[in-house]
Amino acid sequence: MSRAELSQYQSRLLLVLAYVILAAVAAAGAANASTPAIRWTTVALSTVFGLIMAFLPSPEAPAWKAHLYLMVQTILGAALMYLNDDWSLFALLYFILAAHTMVLLPPRLGVSWIAGFSVITGVFAIVKWGWPGGAVTVPIYAGGYSFFAIFAHALVSADAARRESQKLLDELQGAHGKLQEYTARIEELVVVEERNRLAREMHDTLGHRLTVAAVQLEAAQRLCSCDPERSAAMVGTVREQVREALGELRSTVATLRAPIEADLQLRTSLRRLMAHFEQATGLTVHQLLPDELPPLSTAHRLALYRAAQEALTNVQRHAYASQAWLVLSTTDAAITLLVSDDGRGITHSSKETGFGLHGLRERAEQLGGELYLEPRRGGGTQLAFRLPLSKHDGSPPQLDPQERGGLHAPLPGERKNG
Repeated sequence: MSRAELSQYQSRLLLVLAYVILAAVAAAGAANASTPAIRWTTVALSTVFGLIMAFLPSPEAPAWKAHLYLMVQTILGAALMYLNDDWSLFALLYFILAAHTMVLLPPRLGVSWIAGFSVITGVFAIVKWGWPGGAVTVPIYAGGYSFFAIFAHALVSADAARRESQKLLDELQGAHGKLQEYTARIEELVVVEERNRLAREMHDTLGHRLTVAAVQLEAAQRLCSCDPERSAAMVGTVREQVREALGELRSTVATLRAPIEADLQLRTSLRRLMAHFEQATGLTVHQLLPDELPPLSTAHRLALYRAAQEALTNVQRHAYASQAWLVLSTTDAAITLLVSDDGRGITHSSKETGFGLHGLRERAEQLGGELYLEPRRGGGTQLAFRLPLSKHDGSPPQLDPQERGGLHAPLPGERKNG
């Protein structure tokens, strides 16, 4: 396993704990020193130990720096153990170094250093307490060193996993954004291709019929004096060709006149609408669109798009607002569009005026839905356009009156009264 860097908070926490242990050990050792010379030497060596610990190498530093640091600190710890009769106090310094080994080195090398700490401690124990009393204490210290090392290794592993998860999340979000962009571009290209197909079809069908009609008229014109009956029959044929051509023309033109957004997914068309609105007006539109929408009919998609279009147009013309909100939400029974602004608001007499709002109310009623225009909490205006979703049993969709309270819910980013 490669080395991983601890977070800044974790590194500082380990450093503070190390200094707390060092201060406690140095104070106890100095207090129990047998002579003043040993006392001041203990204080001096402990101070050097602490100063070197302040220059702990980073995990990215070359491995030789980590080995050099551990070697110097190990020698200082052994010197303190040698000077003091109560050497077991200073064996606690190896607990600090055991944690440092797992932060600075891979586990394989860290285990080697922990084994060295255990050997040094065992030598002092056997010299002080003899055999087998001193040897019995070796597993105790070795277990303590291993515990601190495992704890530090767990911190390193957890932080490495967190960093990797964050990296994967960032990559996933970037890929998701690109996928949405590609999807929108593909949808638009599909629509444009369909329009081109319609244009070619209109040319082939309408152009063909008009060409046939022109030829028939030229022939009828030549025969009108010498063969009136045949000329009249040709004129009748031309009339039928023109009638059929007009029908095809009306159908094709009606398709071409529909906005391109009507053929796109509702989320895509609303995003395009808001982007164009922000570019044209300079107002910020905060949006909240669901990741997935239930299947919607063409009439529902067009009605919701027209409601958003009319609401944003009214914000531009009448609200004198600095920002707007557009929220699309769904339940099992209905889909709701909320458009609000932080403008000057509306009066009671202005709620029913305007051909655009009147047309939206008619659209909502035709689809069994509702439209509300009311003051927004915190100032401004809110338009709520709700349509019921079709049921599978074939019965006409109806809105539950209890659900109407949801039309008055505050939008994200609204400031509250008071």
